[in-house]
Amino acid sequence: MPAEITRIVSLLPSATEIVHGLGFGESLVGRSHECDFPAGVEALPVCTRPRVPLSGSSADIDRSVKAALKDAVAIYEVLNDQLEELSPGLVVTQDQCDVCAVSLSDVEAALAETLGNATRVVSLNPSDLAAVYADIRRVAASLNATSRGDDLVTAVEKRIEDVRLACAGGTSRPRVAAIEWCDPLMAGGNWVPELIDIAGGEDIFGTAGRHAPWIEETALLAADPDVIVFMPCGFGLERTRAEAETCLARQGWSGLSAVDAGRVYATDANAFFNRPGPRIADSAEIMGRLLHPKIMGTDGLGATWEPVRHA
Repeated sequence: MPAEITRIVSLLPSATEIVHGLGFGESLVGRSHECDFPAGVEALPVCTRPRVPLSGSSADIDRSVKAALKDAVAIYEVLNDQLEELSPGLVVTQDQCDVCAVSLSDVEAALAETLGNATRVVSLNPSDLAAVYADIRRVAASLNATSRGDDLVTAVEKRIEDVRLACAGGTSRPRVAAIEWCDPLMAGGNWVPELIDIAGGEDIFGTAGRHAPWIEETALLAADPDVIVFMPCGFGLERTRAEAETCLARQGWSGLSAVDAGRVYATDANAFFNRPGPRIADSAEIMGRLLHPKIMGTDGLGATWEPVRHA
Protein backbone atom coordinates (compact mmCIF):
# COMPACT_ATOMS: atom_id res chain seq x y z
CA MET A 1 0.00 0.00 0.00
CA PRO A 2 1.41 3.43 -0.89
CA ALA A 3 2.79 5.28 2.12
CA GLU A 4 0.57 8.29 1.43
CA ILE A 5 -2.60 6.20 1.81
CA THR A 6 -2.46 4.84 5.32
CA ARG A 7 -5.53 6.59 6.72
CA ILE A 8 -8.94 5.96 5.17
CA VAL A 9 -12.28 7.64 5.83
CA SER A 10 -15.38 5.89 4.49
CA LEU A 11 -18.54 7.96 4.11
CA LEU A 12 -20.72 5.06 2.98
CA PRO A 13 -21.62 1.81 4.78
CA SER A 14 -20.99 -0.38 1.74
CA ALA A 15 -17.62 1.29 1.22
CA THR A 16 -16.67 0.51 4.81
CA GLU A 17 -17.52 -3.14 4.16
CA ILE A 18 -15.49 -3.11 0.94
CA VAL A 19 -12.46 -1.68 2.72
CA HIS A 20 -12.75 -4.37 5.40
CA GLY A 21 -13.33 -7.07 2.80
CA LEU A 22 -10.08 -6.05 1.11
CA GLY A 23 -8.22 -6.41 4.40
CA PHE A 24 -7.69 -2.70 5.16
CA GLY A 25 -10.00 -2.36 8.15
CA GLU A 26 -7.16 -1.28 10.41
CA SER A 27 -6.49 1.68 8.10
CA LEU A 28 -10.00 3.11 8.62
CA VAL A 29 -9.87 6.19 10.84
CA GLY A 30 -13.36 7.65 10.23
CA ARG A 31 -16.82 6.65 9.07
CA SER A 32 -20.27 7.93 8.20
CA HIS A 33 -23.01 8.09 10.83
CA GLU A 34 -24.57 5.01 9.20
CA CYS A 35 -21.55 2.70 9.07
CA ASP A 36 -22.20 -0.15 11.50
CA PHE A 37 -20.58 -3.27 10.05
CA PRO A 38 -18.41 -5.16 10.70
CA ALA A 39 -18.53 -5.03 14.49
CA GLY A 40 -16.13 -2.49 15.90
CA VAL A 41 -16.50 0.21 13.26
CA GLU A 42 -18.95 2.00 15.58
CA ALA A 43 -15.93 3.10 17.63
CA LEU A 44 -14.53 5.13 14.74
CA PRO A 45 -15.07 8.92 14.68
CA VAL A 46 -18.21 9.96 12.80
CA CYS A 47 -17.68 12.35 9.88
CA THR A 48 -21.26 12.95 8.67
CA ARG A 49 -24.71 13.60 10.08
CA PRO A 50 -28.25 14.04 8.76
CA ARG A 51 -29.74 17.53 8.49
CA VAL A 52 -33.34 16.28 8.53
CA PRO A 53 -35.16 13.88 10.90
CA LEU A 54 -34.82 10.30 9.70
CA SER A 55 -36.93 8.70 12.40
CA GLY A 56 -40.63 7.87 12.26
CA SER A 57 -42.54 6.20 9.45
CA SER A 58 -41.59 6.15 5.78
CA ALA A 59 -44.28 8.79 5.18
CA ASP A 60 -42.71 11.06 7.83
CA ILE A 61 -39.26 10.66 6.32
CA ASP A 62 -40.56 11.25 2.81
CA ARG A 63 -42.12 14.56 3.90
CA SER A 64 -38.92 15.68 5.65
CA VAL A 65 -36.71 14.81 2.69
CA LYS A 66 -38.98 16.45 0.12
CA ALA A 67 -39.22 19.61 2.22
CA ALA A 68 -35.42 19.80 2.47
CA LEU A 69 -34.94 19.24 -1.25
CA LYS A 70 -37.56 21.86 -2.04
CA ASP A 71 -35.52 24.37 -0.01
CA ALA A 72 -32.29 23.18 -1.67
CA VAL A 73 -31.00 21.84 1.64
CA ALA A 74 -28.66 18.84 1.51
CA ILE A 75 -30.00 15.83 3.41
CA TYR A 76 -26.60 15.14 5.00
CA GLU A 77 -23.60 17.22 5.90
CA VAL A 78 -19.89 16.53 6.20
CA LEU A 79 -18.32 17.38 9.55
CA ASN A 80 -15.42 19.46 8.28
CA ASP A 81 -13.62 19.80 11.61
CA GLN A 82 -13.64 16.05 12.14
CA LEU A 83 -12.40 15.40 8.63
CA GLU A 84 -9.60 17.92 9.03
CA GLU A 85 -8.55 16.41 12.34
CA LEU A 86 -8.41 12.89 10.91
CA SER A 87 -6.44 14.05 7.86
CA PRO A 88 -7.09 10.97 5.71
CA GLY A 89 -5.10 10.05 2.64
CA LEU A 90 -8.16 8.49 1.02
CA VAL A 91 -11.89 9.23 1.30
CA VAL A 92 -14.38 6.78 -0.16
CA THR A 93 -17.83 8.24 -0.88
CA GLN A 94 -20.61 7.99 -3.49
CA ASP A 95 -22.34 9.99 -6.22
CA GLN A 96 -25.31 7.73 -6.84
CA CYS A 97 -27.98 9.15 -4.52
CA ASP A 98 -28.05 12.38 -2.49
CA VAL A 99 -30.89 10.95 -0.37
CA CYS A 100 -28.80 7.95 0.69
CA ALA A 101 -25.53 9.57 1.80
CA VAL A 102 -23.51 12.77 1.57
CA SER A 103 -23.10 14.06 -1.97
CA LEU A 104 -19.80 13.95 -3.82
CA SER A 105 -19.87 17.73 -4.31
CA ASP A 106 -20.22 18.31 -0.56
CA VAL A 107 -17.32 15.96 0.15
CA GLU A 108 -15.13 17.69 -2.42
CA ALA A 109 -16.06 21.10 -1.01
CA ALA A 110 -15.25 19.97 2.53
CA LEU A 111 -11.88 18.59 1.51
CA ALA A 112 -11.02 21.72 -0.49
CA GLU A 113 -11.80 23.83 2.57
CA THR A 114 -9.90 21.70 5.08
CA LEU A 115 -7.21 19.59 3.42
CA GLY A 116 -6.78 21.05 -0.04
CA ASN A 117 -5.55 18.53 -2.59
CA ALA A 118 -3.81 16.31 -0.06
CA THR A 119 -6.59 13.72 -0.01
CA ARG A 120 -7.64 11.36 -2.79
CA VAL A 121 -11.32 10.65 -3.34
CA VAL A 122 -12.85 7.47 -4.71
CA SER A 123 -16.54 7.88 -5.47
CA LEU A 124 -18.76 4.83 -5.96
CA ASN A 125 -21.81 4.78 -8.23
CA PRO A 126 -23.16 1.23 -8.52
CA SER A 127 -26.19 0.62 -10.70
CA ASP A 128 -26.05 -3.15 -11.12
CA LEU A 129 -23.98 -6.13 -10.01
CA ALA A 130 -21.29 -5.51 -12.63
CA ALA A 131 -20.89 -1.96 -11.28
CA VAL A 132 -20.70 -3.29 -7.70
CA TYR A 133 -17.84 -5.54 -8.73
CA ALA A 134 -16.17 -2.65 -10.58
CA ASP A 135 -16.42 -0.47 -7.48
CA ILE A 136 -14.75 -3.14 -5.35
CA ARG A 137 -11.93 -3.31 -7.86
CA ARG A 138 -11.63 0.51 -7.97
CA VAL A 139 -11.26 0.74 -4.20
CA ALA A 140 -8.70 -2.06 -4.32
CA ALA A 141 -6.75 -0.30 -7.06
CA SER A 142 -6.71 2.94 -5.06
CA LEU A 143 -5.06 0.96 -2.27
CA ASN A 144 -2.57 -0.70 -4.61
CA ALA A 145 -4.27 -4.04 -3.88
CA THR A 146 -5.59 -5.09 -7.27
CA SER A 147 -5.20 -8.80 -6.61
CA ARG A 148 -7.17 -8.51 -3.38
CA GLY A 149 -9.96 -6.84 -5.31
CA ASP A 150 -9.98 -9.61 -7.88
CA ASP A 151 -10.07 -12.25 -5.15
CA LEU A 152 -12.93 -10.57 -3.30
CA VAL A 153 -15.01 -10.17 -6.47
CA THR A 154 -14.36 -13.79 -7.43
CA ALA A 155 -15.56 -14.96 -4.00
CA VAL A 156 -18.73 -12.84 -4.20
CA GLU A 157 -19.46 -13.94 -7.77
CA LYS A 158 -19.01 -17.60 -6.79
CA ARG A 159 -21.59 -17.37 -4.01
CA ILE A 160 -24.07 -15.59 -6.26
CA GLU A 161 -23.58 -18.10 -9.06
CA ASP A 162 -24.22 -20.91 -6.56
CA VAL A 163 -27.59 -19.29 -5.82
CA ARG A 164 -28.39 -19.05 -9.53
CA LEU A 165 -27.55 -22.70 -10.15
CA ALA A 166 -29.52 -23.90 -7.12
CA CYS A 167 -32.63 -21.84 -7.83
CA ALA A 168 -32.63 -22.83 -11.49
CA GLY A 169 -33.96 -26.14 -10.21
CA GLY A 170 -37.16 -24.56 -8.93
CA THR A 171 -40.46 -25.76 -10.34
CA SER A 172 -41.72 -22.20 -10.87
CA ARG A 173 -40.56 -18.59 -11.17
CA PRO A 174 -42.71 -16.58 -8.76
CA ARG A 175 -43.68 -13.04 -9.72
CA VAL A 176 -42.10 -10.72 -7.16
CA ALA A 177 -42.83 -7.19 -5.95
CA ALA A 178 -39.78 -5.80 -4.15
CA ILE A 179 -40.82 -2.77 -2.08
CA GLU A 180 -37.95 -0.34 -1.47
CA TRP A 181 -40.15 2.36 0.09
CA CYS A 182 -43.61 2.07 1.56
CA ASP A 183 -45.23 5.50 1.60
CA PRO A 184 -45.27 6.44 -1.20
CA LEU A 185 -44.60 3.07 -2.77
CA MET A 186 -41.32 2.51 -4.56
CA ALA A 187 -40.11 -0.72 -6.16
CA GLY A 188 -36.57 -2.04 -5.89
CA GLY A 189 -34.23 -1.02 -8.69
CA ASN A 190 -30.56 -1.17 -9.69
CA TRP A 191 -29.19 -4.59 -8.61
CA VAL A 192 -32.41 -5.83 -6.93
CA PRO A 193 -34.06 -7.07 -10.16
CA GLU A 194 -30.88 -9.02 -10.89
CA LEU A 195 -30.97 -10.62 -7.44
CA ILE A 196 -34.59 -11.64 -8.01
CA ASP A 197 -33.72 -13.16 -11.39
CA ILE A 198 -30.71 -14.98 -9.92
CA ALA A 199 -32.92 -16.34 -7.14
CA GLY A 200 -35.34 -17.79 -9.67
CA GLY A 201 -38.02 -15.13 -9.68
CA GLU A 202 -39.55 -12.53 -12.00
CA ASP A 203 -39.43 -8.90 -10.92
CA ILE A 204 -42.76 -7.23 -11.71
CA PHE A 205 -41.76 -3.58 -11.46
CA GLY A 206 -37.98 -3.07 -11.34
CA THR A 207 -35.49 -2.99 -14.20
CA ALA A 208 -31.88 -4.04 -13.69
CA GLY A 209 -29.47 -1.13 -13.84
CA ARG A 210 -32.15 1.54 -13.42
CA HIS A 211 -33.08 3.53 -10.34
CA ALA A 212 -35.95 2.39 -8.17
CA PRO A 213 -39.28 3.42 -9.74
CA TRP A 214 -42.25 4.93 -7.90
CA ILE A 215 -45.33 2.78 -8.32
CA GLU A 216 -49.04 3.37 -7.82
CA GLU A 217 -50.75 1.25 -5.20
CA THR A 218 -53.43 0.40 -7.77
CA ALA A 219 -50.70 -1.03 -10.01
CA LEU A 220 -49.44 -3.26 -7.22
CA LEU A 221 -52.92 -4.52 -6.45
CA ALA A 222 -53.64 -5.15 -10.12
CA ALA A 223 -50.35 -7.01 -10.61
CA ASP A 224 -51.23 -9.38 -7.74
CA PRO A 225 -47.68 -10.66 -7.09
CA ASP A 226 -46.93 -14.18 -5.90
CA VAL A 227 -44.33 -12.84 -3.44
CA ILE A 228 -43.89 -9.44 -1.81
CA VAL A 229 -40.50 -8.60 -0.30
CA PHE A 230 -40.26 -5.45 1.81
CA MET A 231 -36.79 -3.87 1.78
CA PRO A 232 -37.24 -0.16 2.60
CA CYS A 233 -34.01 1.79 2.25
CA GLY A 234 -32.20 2.25 5.56
CA PHE A 235 -34.65 0.19 7.63
CA GLY A 236 -33.69 -2.80 9.76
CA LEU A 237 -35.92 -5.81 10.29
CA GLU A 238 -38.07 -4.35 13.08
CA ARG A 239 -38.87 -1.10 11.28
CA THR A 240 -39.50 -2.97 8.05
CA ARG A 241 -41.94 -5.30 9.77
CA ALA A 242 -43.91 -2.34 11.12
CA GLU A 243 -44.06 -0.72 7.68
CA ALA A 244 -45.13 -3.97 6.06
CA GLU A 245 -47.91 -4.50 8.60
CA THR A 246 -49.20 -1.00 7.89
CA CYS A 247 -49.29 -1.75 4.16
CA LEU A 248 -51.10 -5.06 4.66
CA ALA A 249 -53.78 -3.26 6.67
CA ARG A 250 -54.67 -1.05 3.69
CA GLN A 251 -57.77 -1.71 1.67
CA GLY A 252 -57.25 -4.32 -1.02
CA TRP A 253 -54.02 -5.85 0.25
CA SER A 254 -55.66 -8.70 2.16
CA GLY A 255 -56.91 -10.20 -1.09
CA LEU A 256 -53.49 -10.40 -2.77
CA SER A 257 -52.17 -13.83 -3.72
CA ALA A 258 -48.92 -13.25 -1.82
CA VAL A 259 -50.85 -12.41 1.35
CA ASP A 260 -53.17 -15.40 0.96
CA ALA A 261 -50.21 -17.74 0.45
CA GLY A 262 -48.23 -16.30 3.39
CA ARG A 263 -45.47 -15.14 1.05
CA VAL A 264 -45.01 -11.58 2.28
CA TYR A 265 -41.60 -10.98 3.83
CA ALA A 266 -39.81 -8.28 5.80
CA THR A 267 -36.02 -8.09 5.45
CA ASP A 268 -33.13 -6.33 7.13
CA ALA A 269 -32.60 -4.27 4.00
CA ASN A 270 -30.32 -1.77 5.71
CA ALA A 271 -27.77 -4.53 6.26
CA PHE A 272 -28.23 -6.36 2.98
CA PHE A 273 -30.26 -5.29 -0.06
CA ASN A 274 -29.46 -1.58 0.32
CA ARG A 275 -25.69 -2.15 0.58
CA PRO A 276 -23.84 -2.78 -2.69
CA GLY A 277 -20.73 -4.31 -1.16
CA PRO A 278 -19.46 -7.81 -0.36
CA ARG A 279 -22.69 -8.71 1.45
CA ILE A 280 -24.57 -8.49 -1.85
CA ALA A 281 -23.88 -12.24 -1.91
CA ASP A 282 -25.80 -12.59 1.36
CA SER A 283 -28.64 -10.65 -0.27
CA ALA A 284 -28.76 -13.11 -3.15
CA GLU A 285 -28.86 -16.02 -0.72
CA ILE A 286 -31.65 -14.41 1.31
CA MET A 287 -33.69 -13.80 -1.83
CA GLY A 288 -33.17 -17.44 -2.79
CA ARG A 289 -34.55 -18.54 0.57
CA LEU A 290 -37.60 -16.33 0.15
CA LEU A 291 -38.40 -17.52 -3.35
CA HIS A 292 -37.28 -21.16 -3.14
CA PRO A 293 -37.09 -22.21 0.52
CA LYS A 294 -37.31 -25.94 -0.33
CA ILE A 295 -34.08 -25.59 -2.29
CA MET A 296 -32.21 -22.91 -0.31
CA GLY A 297 -33.48 -23.61 3.19
CA THR A 298 -34.60 -21.00 5.71
CA ASP A 299 -31.36 -19.78 7.29
CA GLY A 300 -31.64 -16.29 8.73
CA LEU A 301 -35.32 -16.60 9.64
CA GLY A 302 -35.99 -14.21 12.52
CA ALA A 303 -32.63 -12.46 12.18
CA THR A 304 -32.34 -11.18 8.59
CA TRP A 305 -35.86 -11.85 7.32
CA GLU A 306 -39.26 -13.05 8.48
CA PRO A 307 -42.77 -13.60 7.09
CA VAL A 308 -45.33 -10.87 7.69
CA ARG A 309 -48.86 -11.94 8.49
CA HIS A 310 -52.00 -9.98 7.74
CA ALA A 311 -53.73 -9.16 11.03
